[in-house]
Amino acid sequence: MNTTMKAPRTRYPVKSGLVKVALIGAGGMGEGVINILKEFPDVRIVAVADPAACYQDWGYYKRPLGRLPVKQRLEEYYRAKRPNYHCAAYADFREMLDKEDIDAVVCATPDFSHAYISIYCMRHGKHVYCEKPLTHNIREARLVARVARETGLATQMGNLGHARDGMRETCELLWKGAIGIVREVHAWVNTRRWFRDMTEMPTAQEPVPAGLDWDLWLGPRPFRPYNSAFHPVRWRDFWTYGLGSIGDFVCHDLDLACWALKLDGPEYIEAFQAGKNAPELTPHAVICHYNFPRRGPHSPVKVHWYDGGLRPATPDAWPKDRPWPGRGSMFVGDKGILMAPDLGGTPFLLPEKRDKAVKRPAPIIPRSPGHHREWIDACKGGPAPGAHFGYSAKLTELALLGVLAMRMDKPIRWDNKAMKAIDLPEADAIINGEPYREGWEIE
Repeated sequence: MNTTMKAPRTRYPVKSGLVKVALIGAGGMGEGVINILKEFPDVRIVAVADPAACYQDWGYYKRPLGRLPVKQRLEEYYRAKRPNYHCAAYADFREMLDKEDIDAVVCATPDFSHAYISIYCMRHGKHVYCEKPLTHNIREARLVARVARETGLATQMGNLGHARDGMRETCELLWKGAIGIVREVHAWVNTRRWFRDMTEMPTAQEPVPAGLDWDLWLGPRPFRPYNSAFHPVRWRDFWTYGLGSIGDFVCHDLDLACWALKLDGPEYIEAFQAGKNAPELTPHAVICHYNFPRRGPHSPVKVHWYDGGLRPATPDAWPKDRPWPGRGSMFVGDKGILMAPDLGGTPFLLPEKRDKAVKRPAPIIPRSPGHHREWIDACKGGPAPGAHFGYSAKLTELALLGVLAMRMDKPIRWDNKAMKAIDLPEADAIINGEPYREGWEIE
């Protein structure tokens, strides 16, 4: 049976019945995570850290964000039951760790600082939940996985679909041979870039907003003057800070293929972008092809990724009255097609007569108590979460290899063990990432 790569139970479980959690990155995504965690009776959010004191985001999250608004909302929530509750707030998460009694952290900062924060926190004995993608380059992904293994702490990446029953049902159908040998996989997501009309990197210097420590926000990145295109929220459109749609969503929408087919180390990657941009800008849309060799009992397979509204061709057997899902996965086997709509939706087979004929296998993968609950239980000594860093680092590498092929604008022949693009030494700069500023190095 092929299940998610197992990690041992944490070697340092929280001894008390209460897990004290801090948030690093008080934006909309981070607040979304702690809004789930705060409902657990055995969790207390004790502190938040963000270089931005307060900013308005009426475009996407549609509320004031930053450490002070999030602190205020936490205090309003907890004080209804605990009048003496106080949430500490810091600009620098390192100061927060030095001063507060914290068991675990949620890292929800921009992509480029995930690795530094996750490694720093693990080396300071904190359990870590990190938003996806886990890291900004391949070297970081392997280092984060190694530190997680060495420290024995509870880790989880924020690809919440991994906990859904539909993913488990899909794996069980594939493992029982419902469509025979899988030859191809297609995964797609209907996304868009923030700046649709931008063609060049913004260079104008704007005043730094009050309450924002811009130098601290840049962290490991070289200093550059503030521009509102980078902060808040829209940093993902720039390779220096984010990874575009492929970096954002592969960790969600190739998770199923990675899990079911044990995808690790493609031997060939080729990517194409829609339209041309300045080299610093992420693309509007991408098609990426991965070729995987035989992996133990698993046959060679070709995996195809689409984002930005691109998608695979509609199979002949697709029901004419059924709308095509905006995101999903399609597995093509020698006995039929398996469709897994949305993110962890209920799978079905094509043609429809095969869907009716194939008996659903008995569950063999334990069902999840919930994505966030998995992590908290692991912090307290329970089983490792399904998306622990050992697994999610490999999943993140798939996204990063797609980024590498796209940015190089060349096919990549990949030596997975050596972490090298064969006969392409200029790729090393992207594999290993941009130079880190002094004091922010990751080793």
